[in-house]
Amino acid sequence: MRARLMEATVELLVERGFAGTSTTLVSGRAGVSRGAQLHHFPTKNDLVVAAVEHVTDVRGAELAAAAERGLPRGDRRTRAVLELLADHFTSPVFTAALELWVAARTDESLRAAVVPLEQRVGRQTHRMTVELLGADESRTGVRELVQATLDLVRGLGLADTITDDTDRRRRILDRWAAALDQALAPGSAS
Repeated sequence: MRARLMEATVELLVERGFAGTSTTLVSGRAGVSRGAQLHHFPTKNDLVVAAVEHVTDVRGAELAAAAERGLPRGDRRTRAVLELLADHFTSPVFTAALELWVAARTDESLRAAVVPLEQRVGRQTHRMTVELLGADESRTGVRELVQATLDLVRGLGLADTITDDTDRRRRILDRWAAALDQALAPGSAS
């Protein structure tokens, strides 16, 4: 039941946004009685934060599994890592999280729940990106380059929410991969 509630909440956040998602719609979509839903999640904020956290954890595991399965070695690796990250930041999970971020901007109780979640997810994504790129953060500026990479793909994901940005995203990621390869190469001045 909990999994159905989580999936239904994320689907509705993506389809209708935060304002258009209600606990009544979620329980109906999940095929769960309203009383059962309220027993587990007394407020809409409790429900949406739990749903995004759940799906973010699932997506993080999928991202790690995809990285384990099929990233090339050598000169194509950086571009493949960027593509993996871009796919993550253009997924329905990102869209649902974005709905929460926007709502949390003006809802203090929601912000109190979203900020720690985003900090945890941000640290995990940063750590995984460092590993995937083989980046040496002991070198000056490398940590900032990794964070700039995450900010870039997040921004590209944001742009993709209102228009299909595939071609532009591909060109930008091609250029950024070349710049990262140069900056992260052993012996380069970052």
